[in-house]
Amino acid sequence: MPTESVFQIVLPLPLPQAFDYLAPTGHLASPADIGKRVRVPFGSREMTGVVVGADPAAAGSPELRQALALLDAAPALHGELLESLRWLSRYTHAPLGEVLGTALPALLRQGEPVPDTHSWAWRLTAEGIAQLPRLRPGTRPRLLAERLLASASDEDHLDLHLEGWRTAARALAKRGLVERVATPASPLAPEPGPGPRLNPEQQLAVEAILATEGFAPLLLDGVTGSGKTEVYLHAIADCLQRGRQALVLVPEIGLTPQTLARFRQRLGVPVLALHSGLSDRERARGWAAFARNEARVAVGTRSAVFTPLPRAGLIIIDEEHDASYKQQDGIRYHARDFALVRAKALGVPVVLGSATPSLESLNNALGGRYRHLRLGQRAGDARPPSVRVHDLRKRVLSAGLSTDTLAAIAATVDGGGQVLVFKNRRGYAPVLLCHDCGWSAQCRRCDSPMTVHGAGRRLQCHHCGARQGVPPACPDCGGLALQPQGIGTERIEELLAEKFPDVPVLRIDRSTTQRRDALAGHLLKLGDRPGILVGTQIL
Repeated sequence: MPTESVFQIVLPLPLPQAFDYLAPTGHLASPADIGKRVRVPFGSREMTGVVVGADPAAAGSPELRQALALLDAAPALHGELLESLRWLSRYTHAPLGEVLGTALPALLRQGEPVPDTHSWAWRLTAEGIAQLPRLRPGTRPRLLAERLLASASDEDHLDLHLEGWRTAARALAKRGLVERVATPASPLAPEPGPGPRLNPEQQLAVEAILATEGFAPLLLDGVTGSGKTEVYLHAIADCLQRGRQALVLVPEIGLTPQTLARFRQRLGVPVLALHSGLSDRERARGWAAFARNEARVAVGTRSAVFTPLPRAGLIIIDEEHDASYKQQDGIRYHARDFALVRAKALGVPVVLGSATPSLESLNNALGGRYRHLRLGQRAGDARPPSVRVHDLRKRVLSAGLSTDTLAAIAATVDGGGQVLVFKNRRGYAPVLLCHDCGWSAQCRRCDSPMTVHGAGRRLQCHHCGARQGVPPACPDCGGLALQPQGIGTERIEELLAEKFPDVPVLRIDRSTTQRRDALAGHLLKLGDRPGILVGTQIL
């Protein structure tokens, strides 16, 4: 019997090969170790890698270094997910170690233990009960304390019933008035809520999805307001009745809160969020809950496509045409296409929903490779929007807005309504240009154009994150004719705040929604009052 054995380990490095290491002392390598994380010495440092091969019969070479420790009792990556990631490595010509590193949550990538998957609840402390009458009535902390006075509430329940509660909870916790406690996951799910009655087109689409056995792509091609989400909910409900898991991909973090609230109300099970707005620990907990089959439904953005699905039943890709599903740096994958690969490997249906399907999906549907489901009418009493197209070529513009547009905004807010101004570029202006010599600000680290932020006070690279101040004069010619060129959300916000000083103007883009509950806080601040939202695609 061999006394030593060898692991083949891939590391999160831009190197194509696996590295051979002796198994840790006292451990005999076996195929059951494939997919486990392992800590190894690499050069002068230690790194966390993943075992992709193990040979208990191999004779170890004296030149091989020894792995320091296996970090998992059970493989973190195995089965379908590991094989799908191997496929992604081949397809994108990316090193397997980097692909596996991308798929793992950051906490696990760093070698931390897989976190527990307890539910978390908040409750009032004895001091909180005593101090409750002193909290200002009507404020978010007071509302939260009053809710917790009746009974402790878990975080999913608070997400559903009290917007913006997390900021209040943090403030109360600092004063010792509330505390966060771990609770075992409850086997009793909340009662599912009722939904609207399906129209004939929706009913046919639901029946087509439910009748699908095994892998099949279905393109749900429905006009805006046609009720695609209702179709998703019915399909997920059937998936849950069969004891299976469902994964729903959405293109932007901004869609997640509203989708989560609606799904939780209707499905009667905890619905996990998986997106970059969460902390590393929260993302790792969600990942682990799915890997252990303790979670049933997840709603997430692009990276959620790497979620383990041991009891997969359905994958849904909402707004499948959206460019946000493409990863533009690092491993350049397309979440929609990788979801199709995973669905085929798992043997489950995959629903691609869109009001404007991508050319690839539409061609696949017309060619018979996808089942084409159409929703041509709006659900319920929904009416199509009134659309007016303005020719701006001969109009005077202020921050990209014409006088007609400003007049329409004024009429809307004067009538008690709310206005959404969409601009697909954040910052104040996309370019800082010298009008004397033509110089423009470029990032010193990656040569990308630097975007003007802060009303012209600083420059930021949206590619690598580098920042610098705006130079007082042109670095090339020394001229003073440096001017921001183009329009971003900050510039529009500045103009509208000047034009409508008595109306709240809120900007929602990646710069203002970095904190987890920032988006919900902005929307809560506006409420039902007349106001103006300026934002990017995140809206």
